[in-house]
Amino acid sequence: MIQISESAAGQISRLKSEDPKAQTDSFLRVKVVAGGCSGMSYKLEFDQALSDQDKLFEQHGTKVVVDKKSLLYVAGMTLDFEGGLNGKGFVFSNPNASKTCGCGSSFGV
Repeated sequence: MIQISESAAGQISRLKSEDPKAQTDSFLRVKVVAGGCSGMSYKLEFDQALSDQDKLFEQHGTKVVVDKKSLLYVAGMTLDFEGGLNGKGFVFSNPNASKTCGCGSSFGV
């Protein structure tokens, strides 16, 4: 299961409304890809194509989809969004990550 905070859901909605490629039926796809200073990185993009291998999560009116392979690395994760004086961005609270980089966008297991 993936948890989506209210602030993350609000930011996803804002970004979706500003993205000319995103449509009303688009959802946020969360992927884990090789790379980053800790070995793996999160990739976020709007998508409309749902496959049989995808898992759909919906909270606060926001849909997030994770492919089967990525779900192994992000199961139990909470997707949050923080804004403030030190910058803003999505925050990945991933219980599967044994190490993370300073910026929080890559991790290792």
